[in-house]
Amino acid sequence: MSRRYRIKHITTYTYSDRVTSSYGRGFLAPRDMDGQHCVEKSVTVEPAPTDQSFGVDVYGNEDVYFHVTSDHEKLVVTADSLVEVYPRPVDETASWPATAPWESARMALFDASVPADPARSTAVEFALDLPVPEITDEVRAYAAPSFWPGRPLADVIVDLTHRIFTDFRYLSGSTTVSTTVVDVLAARSGVCQDFARLAIACLRSQGLAARYVSGYLATEPPPGKERMIGVDATHAWAAVWMPNDRWLAFDPTNDQLVDERYATVAWGRDYADVPPLRGVIYTEAEESTISVSVDVAPQ
Repeated sequence: MSRRYRIKHITTYTYSDRVTSSYGRGFLAPRDMDGQHCVEKSVTVEPAPTDQSFGVDVYGNEDVYFHVTSDHEKLVVTADSLVEVYPRPVDETASWPATAPWESARMALFDASVPADPARSTAVEFALDLPVPEITDEVRAYAAPSFWPGRPLADVIVDLTHRIFTDFRYLSGSTTVSTTVVDVLAARSGVCQDFARLAIACLRSQGLAARYVSGYLATEPPPGKERMIGVDATHAWAAVWMPNDRWLAFDPTNDQLVDERYATVAWGRDYADVPPLRGVIYTEAEESTISVSVDVAPQ
């Protein structure tokens, strides 16, 4: 059964002195994709921007750009969306099921005998390490116990998801966007972005393609389920590539596969590709604060 969510994401920047010019770019609107349809979407900026436009990046994510030129000491960006999400079961009847050995996904990604196609070429990019390398000996060692020879890919993902959930503590504020995967491994704590990035590094260390996914998680759990972590802000998870350009998404923060409680906004190789908001301001202010309010309400 499909589910509908009204998502309101409000970001407020407050400055200790006036700002004369503010440029911003971000990813705030849910994607239209298999298993999901964005029914309504809007992004408003206060003060009103002189210029505001929408575009699509190389991965098909919709971004918003704005430029505020009036003096201000507070900037408020409100994204309001209505999204419909459909069940996303693992299809064991597909021509390449997730129950196939994980090694076969790696072979299919790099098999030179298979004619090249745009989808596979794009997926190869997601198997490569980042410019600042994250595939280290420590990452390989952590990943290894999940990757038994011949183990079904779905089992690998479930096991890796559970291990990260069990081995690491969710600790809000313990990391920043510059925290490395090795730092997370050493501290054994982090937030959803860190756990997604760790899982991705583990998959890439074994030659698999994996992507970072940003979005939202429903605030009201199904009957009998506990309230999940990460619902008061944007959420992040990961997805692994399978042949026929299918992706299996999973959430290490909550120890589960992604289902209709998740609304996808954007994906990329890392958090840096798809931050909710990023910008530049011109000001003499010495202090600034940011507050984020997210509400995901079932409709």
